[in-house]
Amino acid sequence: MTTTVQATDDQPTDDQAADSGTPPRLPISRLLWVVAALSFFGTLVLWWLGSLPEDGDFAVGREVFGNVPELVVAMFYVLVASFVALAIGLFAVRVKNWERGSWESRSGEWKRRSRRFLEGVSMRTVAEDPASGVMHSLIYWGFVLLFLGTVTLEIDHLLPTSLKFLNGTIYEGYSLILDIAGLAFLAGLAWAALRRYVVKPWRIRSKSRPEDAWILILLATIGITGFLTEASRIAVVGRPDFEQWAFVGYAVSALIPSSDAAGIHQSMWVVHALAFFAFLVVLPVTKLRHMFTTPVNLALSPTTRPKGAMKEMPNLMEATDIESVGAATIAEFTWKQLLDTDACTICGRCTSVCPANTTGKPLDPREIVLKLGTVAAMSADPQISPPVGVDGSITVSSDNVFELITAEEIWACTTCRACDEACPAGIEIVDKILDMRRYKSLMEAEFPSDLGKAYVSMENSSNVYGMDQSTRGDWTDALDFEVKRLGEPGVTAEYLMWVGCAGSFDDRNRNVTIATARLLHKAGVDFGILGAKELCTGDPARRTGNEYVFQGLALQNIETLNDLGVGTIVTQCPHCFNTLSNEYPQFGGEYTVMHHSELLSELVEDGRLVPESTGETIVFHDPCYLGRHNDTFLAPRTIVEASGIRVEMKRNGTNSFCCGAGGGKFWFEEHTGKKVNIDRTEEAVGTGADIVATGCPFCYVMMDDGVREIGADESVLVQDISMLLDSRTR
Repeated sequence: MTTTVQATDDQPTDDQAADSGTPPRLPISRLLWVVAALSFFGTLVLWWLGSLPEDGDFAVGREVFGNVPELVVAMFYVLVASFVALAIGLFAVRVKNWERGSWESRSGEWKRRSRRFLEGVSMRTVAEDPASGVMHSLIYWGFVLLFLGTVTLEIDHLLPTSLKFLNGTIYEGYSLILDIAGLAFLAGLAWAALRRYVVKPWRIRSKSRPEDAWILILLATIGITGFLTEASRIAVVGRPDFEQWAFVGYAVSALIPSSDAAGIHQSMWVVHALAFFAFLVVLPVTKLRHMFTTPVNLALSPTTRPKGAMKEMPNLMEATDIESVGAATIAEFTWKQLLDTDACTICGRCTSVCPANTTGKPLDPREIVLKLGTVAAMSADPQISPPVGVDGSITVSSDNVFELITAEEIWACTTCRACDEACPAGIEIVDKILDMRRYKSLMEAEFPSDLGKAYVSMENSSNVYGMDQSTRGDWTDALDFEVKRLGEPGVTAEYLMWVGCAGSFDDRNRNVTIATARLLHKAGVDFGILGAKELCTGDPARRTGNEYVFQGLALQNIETLNDLGVGTIVTQCPHCFNTLSNEYPQFGGEYTVMHHSELLSELVEDGRLVPESTGETIVFHDPCYLGRHNDTFLAPRTIVEASGIRVEMKRNGTNSFCCGAGGGKFWFEEHTGKKVNIDRTEEAVGTGADIVATGCPFCYVMMDDGVREIGADESVLVQDISMLLDSRTR
């Protein structure tokens, strides 16, 4: 039977339970209110300071607030002070909403954080998609330069005449730069409008809201009135030659009658200022907030936890005060996970690469983020605007995310991390799904029925296949040499070969195990196995939310490995590799873990294995838990290149497409949409390769089944890289 944990109210969170106590939470929202007050009074002080020095009389330059009545200037400073304070206050309200989440430490790692922050403010992550990257860069950098130009003008305004610098050649260069920035800004806005309302890619069209048009109109108003204000100002002063450096404003000024210039200038100046005030209000309450939240979120994304590891939990075998596991309510998500929802740019890159969504499943990673954000916003006190506008019929009655997120969505995920890798804002989507799976699995015992069988097999038989543990080492009968069994008297080995459940019990994957053992033997590697002492690592249980079963298996394995003094482990299964390397350290299991592709590629490069290339074309399918989760891409390709002619699928490396088996999906059937493995198999076969190579037992089965299902099994062979190498090595 599977074990569940009884839910109660006022649950401590995962990370809180894991710590001896909850670290003190910085009252960032209160700090922002202080900043808002200081900004209000600070702006008024700037007004006073600006009234002290006299404007310099320079041959080449401009008078600040020229042709603007003193009363209007006074109103301007008061309104700037008020609206800046209001904008910061509205951000403070949003930050208070994030603070509803549980504690999560994101300190340290300052170099990485600084680098990620700079990537955010420089638009580098957005620019990974060239089309939207250039468009956003035009808008962003155009706006930034225009804003810095305004700040520069104000600084010069505050300085005494002897220190003023915005005159002569500097002023001319200043004018040129700002006009170029203004054109870039408007060009970017035009591109954005064209892309959203004419080209209309699905991932953009599906989330377009009326507010998007109003944002574009507001920004365009700022840009256009900026040029008209400049042009009318130039007309007021008689179009002096040095203003030709402001080439846009100078050209437009020729169209403005001198008799009307003063009135037009004052009108445009006021409209420009009002548009800016509106921008300050719109900024924190619409998706425009990502100008600030995205760089901050990127800076907070680095963590000491390996990216392949799930969030750490306390030992459920010993803890007596754990009342809830996983996340269902806003308080059970971390503050960083809530910040994620406000950092989302609504770009849909995560959706476009999701294998579940691509093949017609109910999961949309973007919707997971937005629905979490919507529940958090609607259940906040006071309520705040959701990450993106929602239909008026959508309401929530509590802070439980399952009012909007369905079980079908979270169980469709393969945990491939394609969404996390594609996100330009550093949003951690898979973590949220896995936390919700933990809640569903352990708190409500709500999971696909097929998983119940897998859980029972892992609990009762210590392997997910439900096979007799005593037969784990039977595959060695096919070898013509003896394999050491660690744990037998006096037996030691340099490497422990961790076979895994698939490599021990699945008929196809036993051939992978045999090939790997042969290669290690040919190379003279000193290795041994655990045989019946090896239990399932627990990955299928953990990835489907059953932390209790996972920990039961993990703690037994760690005890065995530590008792035997195991130092280095090699395994053919990326899921075992990821769990042993990244998650067992959470429970005291520290080992050097290698994927078999890493050790075998080293043996090839060192000349201890000498394969003979057959000249066949081979395409390698990147396993998600080897590639995106653990950044191992080159080692398996070294083996492929030594065995034949390597070709690549369009989606490869970090951009690879999942086989459909990850996240425990191997253990329950797909019933909706196209099978993920068929989509990937068609891409692999479409390369024209003779052989599809894999480096994962589940990828091997999924791709082999896919080749058979599409009727390509007579022309295309599917093999693990160890089988490739073994058949070509003397």
